[in-house]
Amino acid sequence: QVQLVESGGGLVQAGGSPRLSCAASGRTVSSYVMGWFRQAPGKEREFVAAISTSRGGAYYADSVKGRFTISRDNAKNTVYLQMNSLKPEDTAVYYCAARIGPGVVLITNGYSYWGQGTQVTGSS
Repeated sequence: QVQLVESGGGLVQAGGSPRLSCAASGRTVSSYVMGWFRQAPGKEREFVAAISTSRGGAYYADSVKGRFTISRDNAKNTVYLQMNSLKPEDTAVYYCAARIGPGVVLITNGYSYWGQGTQVTGSS
């Protein structure tokens, strides 16, 4: 089993640069594809970013490309999401997820483990 705990959310002024962390425990996640998803009120959970195991290749939703950066520190068993130029429409609960299978996928069904989420609110 893998436990994931997100942190770093909160109320952030538009244009701000919060950094989310996802600390994993129970197993090392260096061999897992890791992803970030978000869910705004009344909307479905959507893909934000993912990072592969080999060479840390990253993938992003068009809405965050160029503003958000996903990274991982395998020594700390932790994944990060650096959010720059935050917009009010980025307001959502952000979830960290771990994928056991091969390859990077951008859908929620492809991930086996989920954190409890952390709220990010971008104020205008």
